[in-house]
Amino acid sequence: MTIVNAQSKAQTAIPTAARVNRFTYAIRNIVAEAQRVEASGTRVRYLNIGDPVAFGFETPVHLVAAVERALRDGHNTYGPSAGIPQAREAVAAEYARNGCPVSADRVFITAGTSEGIELTLGAVIEHGDEVLVPMPTYPLYTAVLAKLDAAAKYYRLDPSRGWMPDLDHLKGLVTKATRALVVIDPNNPTGAVYPAETRRALIEFAEQHGLLILADEVYGDLGFDGPVDPYGKLDHDAPIISFSSLSKAYLAPGWRTGWMAIGRSPRLDGVVTAVRKLADGRLCSTVPMQYAIAPALTGDRSHQVSFREALKARADLTVARLRAMPGVSCVAPAAAFYAMPRVALPPGRTDEHFVKALLHATGVLCVYGSGFGLPADQGFLRIVFLAPLDELNEIYDLMAAFTSEYLKT
Repeated sequence: MTIVNAQSKAQTAIPTAARVNRFTYAIRNIVAEAQRVEASGTRVRYLNIGDPVAFGFETPVHLVAAVERALRDGHNTYGPSAGIPQAREAVAAEYARNGCPVSADRVFITAGTSEGIELTLGAVIEHGDEVLVPMPTYPLYTAVLAKLDAAAKYYRLDPSRGWMPDLDHLKGLVTKATRALVVIDPNNPTGAVYPAETRRALIEFAEQHGLLILADEVYGDLGFDGPVDPYGKLDHDAPIISFSSLSKAYLAPGWRTGWMAIGRSPRLDGVVTAVRKLADGRLCSTVPMQYAIAPALTGDRSHQVSFREALKARADLTVARLRAMPGVSCVAPAAAFYAMPRVALPPGRTDEHFVKALLHATGVLCVYGSGFGLPADQGFLRIVFLAPLDELNEIYDLMAAFTSEYLKT
């Protein structure tokens, strides 16, 4: 028997997968910098993550009661991989009420919208495939595509037209490797809502090129003028998979409870089978929280009315204060709780430099636009405006004073 001396063992680092170097998530990555600022004694105002509960909005009591009841009733075992039947049926019924017929056997309950997106991309995307994603984008898509060794092809959202998709730019991106089109509407990070004609054009484009549509509709209940229709309402037989969750409109982000609904087109039958296989492999999403889905979708939603009103007031304040700052422009959002202003940067500066300088000088934490795929020299940043109005005014006072001095340098 050979005994290996511990000191004779090679002291080389365990290698990691090269694709991890392409995996970035600026919304979270920027927090490490904020923690260093906080450790120095500066108060940090976290405007980087869209978590309503962190800003004092409360999960509806009837949903909390449903989860408590599920815990006490012993629903703490593994559940069906596709989700408990009553949750799947409630989701299917909700889509039907909104003009988009979906059968319960094509609904999957997931650990938030994020898991649904990852299951879908894992089911349909091969090494080397391409997926069309908006720019700016929600960085989960590019992160998952990096894990799959696939490529994100950015199509432009035009700030001069209210962050609407540039359809001419989109048409020039399709290749033989293109497999899917991501649509985030209402949009994160811009807060835009697309009109029906734009939605129809996107569906027609996908049909023309044989593309799957990933319709990220998690903010659909948070349009300032009322709920926004699902994409499937425009074409019941289009190849659309819709994603949503309890996180935003139902104020329960920490529950990680979402769903995906696969359209009725027979072209998607193979996707249903593939997603089911992947869902089986991860066992199930959190079971007790699934018992809140039916009460959420069939019960009292009065909290959404007051929530939308609160968001609209914050959006109006945010746009007015940002536009009053020197060198700053901002497209008014129409939904959700994000704004994406643009700062006229001095030559040679980047959006990340501005965001980090703002953080160190004032404690205000935003996310630089290049973290969402935008060019770093264009000066975009994303602001989460969930804080109370008086606190937002304090924050914008700090930003205005800082920006005035920053643009002089």
